[in-house]
Formats: sequence, C-alpha cells, structure tokens
Amino acid sequence: MKILKLTLISLFTISLVSCKKEAKVTDHSNDSLTAKKDSVVVPEIHKEYYGIYMGDFAGKEMITPEIGEEYEGDVYKKISLKINRITKDSVYGQSIVNGNQRPFRGVFNEETKSFVLDEPGNDKTDGRFEVKLNNDSLTGKWNAFNKSAVKAPLKTLKLIKKEFVYNPNFMLNEDSDLIDWENPKDFVEKYTDEETGKTETYTASKNRIASDAVFKINASKQKLTEKDLKNLRKLDMEIIKNSVFARHGYAFKKQTYRNFFEQTDWYIPVSNNVDKDLSPMEKDNVALLNRFIKYAEDKYDSFGR
Repeated sequence: MKILKLTLISLFTISLVSCKKEAKVTDHSNDSLTAKKDSVVVPEIHKEYYGIYMGDFAGKEMITPEIGEEYEGDVYKKISLKINRITKDSVYGQSIVNGNQRPFRGVFNEETKSFVLDEPGNDKTDGRFEVKLNNDSLTGKWNAFNKSAVKAPLKTLKLIKKEFVYNPNFMLNEDSDLIDWENPKDFVEKYTDEETGKTETYTASKNRIASDAVFKINASKQKLTEKDLKNLRKLDMEIIKNSVFARHGYAFKKQTYRNFFEQTDWYIPVSNNVDKDLSPMEKDNVALLNRFIKYAEDKYDSFGR
C-alpha cells in the first residue's frame, strides 16, 4: 500500500513539473510574437535621393563697412543638407551651417519632388526648408521660426549633391587666400614727417597671414617632428592641424577655418565631431601641433579688402 501511495505522489509531482515547463514554453512563444510585432521596420523609399547636398545659403543682412554707412546687402554662406532616410510619411536628416549641426524631419512630395523639412525649433537659428529636387540639385528657401532672432529670416538655397570622401592627399589650393580676415589686430606705428622731421604715431589694423608651408606639410601623411614645426608661424600650424579635421569632414564653427577650406572643392562638412575617425599618426601629429601652437607667434601685415 505504501508503495502505491509513493508511486501516485511521484506521478503527480512529474505531472506538475511538466505543466510548469509547458507554461514556460507558452510564455516565451508569446514574448517572441510581441518582439516580432515591435520590430516591424517602416520601408524606406527613394534611397537614390540620400546623400549630402551642399552650396550657397544666401540672405539679405545689414552690413557695416569699416568706412561709410551701414547698408543692406546679400550675404553668402555655405550650407550642407544631408538626407539620411525617406519613408512614405517622413524624411530624416540634418543641416550644417556655420559649424552648427541641426537635425530635421519633414515630408517628401513624390509628385512635385519637393521637401518640407523642419528643424527642431529649440534653437534661435532653427527654421523650415522648402526645397525642390531637380536631378542632383536642391533649390528653394529657408524661413526662420523666430524671425526677430536672426539677421536674415529668409534665405535662398542652391545646392548640388556631393559625395563625401576621406582622402589624406587633400590640400589647400596653392592660389588660396592665406589671410585671416576675421581677427584683425591694431598696432601702433611710427613715421617721420620728411618736412618737419617730427615723429608721429598712428594705429594700423593688420591681419594674420600664413606662409607657403601649408601647401607642403601634410599631417595626414607624414609623421611630424619638432624640426618640421619650429620655424612655422602660428597660423601655419593652425591650418596644418585643421586640414586633418577638414579631410574627415569636420564642421568648423570658426569662420577663419571655414574661409580657408571652403576655397577647395573637396571640403564637405558632415559632422561636428570626427575625433574617432583620425588615424593614430594624425592624432600624434595633432597633439604635437597643439604643443607648438600654444607658444608660437603670428605674422601680421596690412591689407585692403
């Protein structure tokens, strides 16, 4: 009789364990169905339109000349619009201008081949792009959301599709303007009047200038030494260093560097942080250049503009 009771208890226990295992299997099955439902991907369309469109961003602003009265004139900047993703309902991407990278979201009209793209609106420079696609070009306008917060609340765009490519051989053009127009410095100069022999002083505004060394030294291809840098001007080393970042598509906030690299046809700003893209040699060269830049001196001269 005891043997029979034990057998029944054993069978009952096995049955319970089996039921629990079945319940677990059923639960996992439901989880799997839920996961599949949550992971549904919205189909992308018109991938042929993905990419970077770069060109002029123009608007009317009040311009204050060094001599004369303030007047309204056209101011041209460079802008990049990067289309990352297009679905039936939405378009995603980013704009880059003045080194400022802003995401946007909008819609694409297949019939008119036009985009309406809105930046987030939480920055005073945000606005709406309304642009039309024609082969590999985008043309249209931008309107600021806060019209009183920017100098030119309405701007026009004329952009061409470009492909970003990193190439360590990229250099500034040898006919580039090597003057830093954005940071003039006043110097007190002396002169002697030939008639009276009296020495007078006056203040002259001068600009930093680079040398031809920026066309010869490539910090993306050669391991730099202290000997390579010891006789260079400060602006020389700044350009050589920032050429490394420009080749990787860094979006410069400083107008000085944008002025230099926008003179080339290869500079395409794609990101405001490219540190992870630098090669070990480039990182070493940048560190060495930073050490020398800290104590280097500039060469100034007088120029008209």
